[in-house]
Amino acid sequence: MTKRQTTIITILSVVAFIMALLVSGRYWFRLDLTKNKAYTISKVSRNLHTELPDPVNITYYLSNKLRTVLPAPGEIEDMLKEYTAYSRGKIRLTVRDPVKSGLDEAEQLGLQPRQVPVVEQDQTSLITVYSGIVIEYLDKMEVLPFVISTDSLEYDLTSRIRSMVNDQERWVGVLVGDNFRQWNEDFGYLNSFLNEAGYRVRPISPGEEIPRNTPGLFVFGGVEDLDEWALYRIDRYIQLGGKVFFAVKGVYIDTPYGTIQAREQNNLGLLDMIASYGAIVRSELALDRNALTLQYQTRTQYGGVQIRIVRYPLWIGVRSENGNKEHPVSSSFNGLDLYWSSPIELPSIDGVESTVLFTSSAEAWSMRQSFYTNPETPSYMLEMEASDTRGEKILGVSLNGIFPSFFKGSEKPVREGSDEELPDMPDYARASRIIVVGDVDFATNMINATQARQNMEFLLRAADWLVSDDDIIGIRNRQPQIGRFDKIEDPQIRTSAMRFSQILNVGIIPLLIIGAGLFIASRRIKSVRKESLDAMNSEQKTNETDKEENNDDIQK
Repeated sequence: MTKRQTTIITILSVVAFIMALLVSGRYWFRLDLTKNKAYTISKVSRNLHTELPDPVNITYYLSNKLRTVLPAPGEIEDMLKEYTAYSRGKIRLTVRDPVKSGLDEAEQLGLQPRQVPVVEQDQTSLITVYSGIVIEYLDKMEVLPFVISTDSLEYDLTSRIRSMVNDQERWVGVLVGDNFRQWNEDFGYLNSFLNEAGYRVRPISPGEEIPRNTPGLFVFGGVEDLDEWALYRIDRYIQLGGKVFFAVKGVYIDTPYGTIQAREQNNLGLLDMIASYGAIVRSELALDRNALTLQYQTRTQYGGVQIRIVRYPLWIGVRSENGNKEHPVSSSFNGLDLYWSSPIELPSIDGVESTVLFTSSAEAWSMRQSFYTNPETPSYMLEMEASDTRGEKILGVSLNGIFPSFFKGSEKPVREGSDEELPDMPDYARASRIIVVGDVDFATNMINATQARQNMEFLLRAADWLVSDDDIIGIRNRQPQIGRFDKIEDPQIRTSAMRFSQILNVGIIPLLIIGAGLFIASRRIKSVRKESLDAMNSEQKTNETDKEENNDDIQK
């Protein structure tokens, strides 16, 4: 190769490298080996630029100090750059240090500082840092107060940008039907989770008119407290096309006073109305071999306090494999923790399509007569009806279609002592969506007992489905997921897996290591022998050559 050719190749290589850098901001390649492509920007986000008539500005307020102590901010910044690269200039990204920009500005925007421990020179100290995102579109603004993970970042960005562009506030109504429960007190985790996902929550009192523009409504309990007046409001909302999530059970559990005694619900009509839509919530309790653990205090015979942890079949850990992978709400189902749930039956209703969302295991059974809920109840008493009722139980369903009115052919309810009159039902019912889960407690703060964050994720997916953001659900379904460590529920399969693991780790792997060692040792011995033999042969040839040369010298 001549000097001129070398120079040309060098110049072309530099030009190619520079061109690659220039186009890398627009064209991306990522090798994502996760099952659900959790670290790849989804199609709906890549095509979001087609929905943007005006530019969107994203400002990432990041403390420079945080970059040096955690890797997450760098990952967030990389994802934001990739996210904006697909927008074809419609989304602009700016990264600012709030210290340089002014802490007053950050606080006025609603960014929340956090304290992070830092180890410097063998000393631990706390530093105050910011890692928040502000999204601006025209005169609208959305704020992510503190972001420290990319897990839900794409969902948060796309859902908020779309709602800003369409000028549609993302909100849901919640109706707490049980008189002994309050939204802010008993559903605090769910309220925070919905707010963090960008939903505004509007509590609706039982019997209050449900605004027609309510995108979706959650109804929690109310079997013994929602009267016909309140039920009429809900039924009319559904007839107008409203979407509802019903969380109800057929058996009352005394959780307010902590006795957890059970009895059949005094149904005022809610269970009958849900049954008319296509989901019968049975007045029984579901139990399962796949039980969660319950921790409680008990008194010893000497008057002391003892902490006990037991497997409690009335608390069911629904496995991910028992979810319906074909439905948007449960397609990426990560399991649920249910507390004293009731099984559901699906009668055939004209014009209504019913779909099972999740079930118990095949080792479940029902308790229909004597409701034993004490955690110290002997197992044989809990399983008295198991032989007659054992089998898979439906625990969550979705209904889709045009639902018959529960009050069709009946006079409108009236309230004693009130002159208010309920509005008429619409002449024609509109298509709607309904989800029914045979439990209420799974949505309350009781999730803290089993750290059931997956319950909140399921409820958020349900909210997305109710307000018809199916493609937004797709983004959430692609997030990284962590299941339970005790995922295998079948005893025989679990035993086989454990036996195989023991054989593999205790037997096969050590034998393979020993075999590999023997093989390597034998190869080395052969190599040494060969080298020795070659050395001997070489020495012998050398000696023979010297001998021949000596003979030649003697002859001469």
